[in-house]
Amino acid sequence: MRIRTSTTPGPSGPHRSRTVTALALLAAGVLLAGCSKAGQAGSSSSDNGGSSASAPVKVGLVYSRSGPLAAYGKQYLDGFDAGLAYATHNTGKVAGHPVQVTEQDDAGDPAKAVAEAKSLIGKGTRILAGTTDSGVALQLAPLAAQNKVLYISGPAATDALTGVNAYTFRSGRQSYQDILTAGSLLGDSKGKKVTVLAQNSAFGQANVAAVKQVLGAQGATVDSVLAPPSASDLTPFAQQVKSKKPDLVFVAWAGASAPALWTALDQQGVVTSTKVVTGLAGVASYPLFGKAGAKVSFLAHYFPGAAGTPVEKAMLDGITAKGGTPDLFSPDGFTAAQMIVHAIEAGSATDPTAMAKALEGWSFQGPKGDEQVRAADHALLQPMFTAKLTGGGAAAKPQLIGRLPMTSVTPPQKAMAG
Repeated sequence: MRIRTSTTPGPSGPHRSRTVTALALLAAGVLLAGCSKAGQAGSSSSDNGGSSASAPVKVGLVYSRSGPLAAYGKQYLDGFDAGLAYATHNTGKVAGHPVQVTEQDDAGDPAKAVAEAKSLIGKGTRILAGTTDSGVALQLAPLAAQNKVLYISGPAATDALTGVNAYTFRSGRQSYQDILTAGSLLGDSKGKKVTVLAQNSAFGQANVAAVKQVLGAQGATVDSVLAPPSASDLTPFAQQVKSKKPDLVFVAWAGASAPALWTALDQQGVVTSTKVVTGLAGVASYPLFGKAGAKVSFLAHYFPGAAGTPVEKAMLDGITAKGGTPDLFSPDGFTAAQMIVHAIEAGSATDPTAMAKALEGWSFQGPKGDEQVRAADHALLQPMFTAKLTGGGAAAKPQLIGRLPMTSVTPPQKAMAG
């Protein structure tokens, strides 16, 4: 793969600008049925917006290259590169237009992300993507609507993004889909006491709200224990959870403090005194559960090999061919690239409103399986998975329990905000 790179200090700090000229790491091939309403990517000499066929389409990736979610940002970026190669048939072009990608590191700081996004928009960027952090996403969404740019959020899972405005989409799952997947593991929750252990952040609060909405509606009593995202000593919070004597503990956690959390839950006997359900995090986290891992039930947004689809194989091959490691949020980046290519090809290379319309209702084969952008509120309907961990230490790995089709984990439809 040949990519011209440059590092230039901008108003919001260093960034990298990349013009994809040739992507030859993936096997060439046509997109699967349903991936395009206007033919194959790169097959047309002009776009619907009537602009020059050689004019680049500027895409800004605002994501966590550093900060507490940097590992997730790297997974997203690796997936995006593989997805762009796949969706453009290794050309780096859509309808004759080179895709020019500029990366900006928000470090998980909403103010920094907004400044970077404004700078990109001022330089003619009409597509933003990549958001790793939910708090950042909630700041970028209104900015996208105000400036009429297409915004495709990444791993940010907050439910509040769904239906927030006509220009905001997502390439990953949302918290409600996590909870519906967890519900499939919990069985009958009627009369049960459920405690949500999470960080006091947009992500954590969204999970608490989703558990109350889903399991509360099924007859469970739901409360929560929220820890500051900066907390390093998590023993007091594990003790609070145990003192509540819940029937079920739902753990929603993200970032570098996860090992300390599971150590605390193990030491305080939480994982042996009640049923604990959590999301399966990245590959690096598997050994961190230790002996507790075999006692925890996992809902899974994704883990390598979970889907078993041809598109997943293309993603895995594309990432590993470049020396990367497929992981939890690889599909978010890959799917974002698919969405961007479709928005340009079936919508416009210059008009974000037409891009957004092209995405609404789009059904396609993503790396996780059958997916659909719901037209009414831009929720991304997608399969989810359940798993357990086998082995221990460095040998720990997930074993698939079940695949839930997108129809089984569909979040409630929301009215589109203005």
